[in-house]
Amino acid sequence: MRYCSRCIVPDTRPDVRFDAQDVCSACRAHDEKQHQVDWSARRQAFEALVDRVKRLKRRYDCLIPVSGGKDSTWQVVTCLQHGLHPLTVTWKPPAQTAIGAANLENLVSLGVDHLAFQINPQVEKKFLYQSLVRYGATAIPMHMAMFNIPLTLAAALDIPLLVWGENSADEYGGVGDESRGHRMDGRWLKRYGVTHGTTARDWISKELTEQELAPYFGPGDEALARKDIHAVFLGYYFNWDPVATYAVAAAHGFRARPEGPKVGYYPFADIDDEFISIHHYLKWYKFGFTRLFDNLSLEIRNGRMARDEAIALVRERGVEVPHEDIERFCAFTGMPTGRFFEIIERFRNPAVWTRRDGTWRIEGFLVPDWKWEEEVSRAAHTR
Repeated sequence: MRYCSRCIVPDTRPDVRFDAQDVCSACRAHDEKQHQVDWSARRQAFEALVDRVKRLKRRYDCLIPVSGGKDSTWQVVTCLQHGLHPLTVTWKPPAQTAIGAANLENLVSLGVDHLAFQINPQVEKKFLYQSLVRYGATAIPMHMAMFNIPLTLAAALDIPLLVWGENSADEYGGVGDESRGHRMDGRWLKRYGVTHGTTARDWISKELTEQELAPYFGPGDEALARKDIHAVFLGYYFNWDPVATYAVAAAHGFRARPEGPKVGYYPFADIDDEFISIHHYLKWYKFGFTRLFDNLSLEIRNGRMARDEAIALVRERGVEVPHEDIERFCAFTGMPTGRFFEIIERFRNPAVWTRRDGTWRIEGFLVPDWKWEEEVSRAAHTR
């Protein structure tokens, strides 16, 4: 493995490329945003977009997919400040946290109409299990739902604009022109939507019927084009920074996790769903990095942390196995925790991991004195 010479992203991270100076594409994209983007012009472009949709005089000017997180609070605040009349919609996760529910209630109290969409939990159980077995992933149903439900509603209700938050492909990868644009379309979803390139139709089987999977189907680009519906990233128009969006959200009643980060570095991110920590944990098996790497790399790019400090924090925090969340996930899907670890062990990437002296390890790891013996006891402890 190689690591970016500026941040701590490894070359195993999907959609990241390194240049001749061993600087990752996410760092280069950040440089471009800081030094080449005319943010005043981008703001004016958003204001022009706002004027256009307001002149349509629809019942709702825009639809904002929200979770109650700090970014969705920022999206709502920004749209309200620009005079838009939004409808907000939430895909309710099967393991919503108490603080996530409270933050969502606060978001609605800012002055928006809100729809909460909950999928049949029996379908979610089956889909989550199939996703884990097939791809060693737990977030495919989540991403498929959170992207397609808002698109379906926008088409059904003739809402001309969908407003997403940051473009995650650009912020964490920064590869390819399609990752840097302002539009979210089918091509973006297929490559960057974290569904392993699948659509709902790919999951129809004896276990999951087409009718059961109905919430996971979207209207498609042609249907959206016929209705002239645009899905845009707010982070294209305004310089997205997790600390800055948190400051806006906190000023409008959003609360961070008082006991500290649930996963990664930020106590205000990844806190509305008990299962999101498992999604991030599985990166360790597949790519040899954790959520902490992503968060600390953002801190380095934004000049709030030195690279040496970030490496020291990775050493101090370790892998952070979400034992309690894994137990909840297994209880929800109806599998023993031992079965969970048997499944994910199949997805340990042989291009990343080497087994030596009975212990799995990553050669040339970012932290030279990493305690690899803990990799042996980790799964056993949870069993």
